[in-house]
Amino acid sequence: MMKKKYLIVLLAAIMVFALAACSGNKTEAPAAPPASSGSAEQPAGGASEEPAGAPLTVGFIYIGTVNDGGYTQAQHAGTLKVQETYSGLVKCVWLENIDDTNAQAATDAAKQLIDQGATVVIGTSFGFGTPLFGMAESGDYDDITFLHFSGSDINDHNFGNYFGAMEEPRYLSGIIAGLQTTSNKLGYVAAYPYTEVKIGINAFALGAQSVNPDATVSVVYTNSWYDPAGEKQAAEALLAQGCDVITQHADTAGPQIAAADAGALTVGYNLDNSGLEGLGDAFLTAPIWHHDIFLVPAIKAIMDGAWTPESYYGNMKEGYVDLAPLTKNVSDEARAKVEEVRTQIEAGSFPIFKGPISDNAGNEVVAEGETLDRSGIWQIEYLVKGVTASE
Repeated sequence: MMKKKYLIVLLAAIMVFALAACSGNKTEAPAAPPASSGSAEQPAGGASEEPAGAPLTVGFIYIGTVNDGGYTQAQHAGTLKVQETYSGLVKCVWLENIDDTNAQAATDAAKQLIDQGATVVIGTSFGFGTPLFGMAESGDYDDITFLHFSGSDINDHNFGNYFGAMEEPRYLSGIIAGLQTTSNKLGYVAAYPYTEVKIGINAFALGAQSVNPDATVSVVYTNSWYDPAGEKQAAEALLAQGCDVITQHADTAGPQIAAADAGALTVGYNLDNSGLEGLGDAFLTAPIWHHDIFLVPAIKAIMDGAWTPESYYGNMKEGYVDLAPLTKNVSDEARAKVEEVRTQIEAGSFPIFKGPISDNAGNEVVAEGETLDRSGIWQIEYLVKGVTASE
């Protein structure tokens, strides 16, 4: 009888062990609203497919949600591509809804990802840069590789940054808006009056004015990167001013939805939202990101022990930034002009900021025959002629 009882206990223990083994290695983040976490697990494979050691865990800090219809969703597409490319070799984990205006929140998020096993931590919003750089420089995290999107901080051992020449597709989208408008009033929902945002506004305006000198651009700042309601309200204010094409440098699809609701046209941002419910014939195109173009080789270099900090700036030729496929709502004239200029941009023969350029106060900021390189572009603190802004 004792032998039978022992056998039952032993079988129960084996079943518990088997269930635990099948549960995977996903680590649940502690409940800490409003942030939420996730991970991308790999399917179990045969013994020959298993890596020799534990997979590299890469942690991402997101400002929004992975289904926000814009910025974070585009970031997350790159994350999933990394996971797909290095099946079994890389595990991606992430935290959503982390406030990038709160340095402690960013630091805590990074520590939480490290506690989950991440040896690579990637901050995907501008405000995460300073706290992550502080961690990298502290000496306490020399075994962690930090990457930061949209910032400029870099060191010589464990912190690099990456961004892209979004001014290229922004200019092309401006061409479309300039040729599609009937009021000559274009609306631009923008996050903050930062250099990054002003670069995009100016590129869009210059593209529009290259084909329609009468086009003007009105800007409303939301003073937030991620504010779905505020972004929609800003677009509604621009529509009330008579703007008939709305674009944005903000994280969600709110401005696009506002334009569609008003019967106006819209140029999105971050993602190709042509199939988003409710946009219908309003959506024209969008400047978009392909974050995998940077992330996939960067993660490979880290795995190979060949990574060194860099300041990456991807362009249209590389495919890091692009213009989403033009919808049927784009005119033939606009299509032809975009294709013409795109070819020149990708060939390196069409600088976006080429003089003469004047700011909206009438000052010449780029002289005739001069062009701005990356360094010059990132010193832009003005808005070009024909642009007005309100905060």
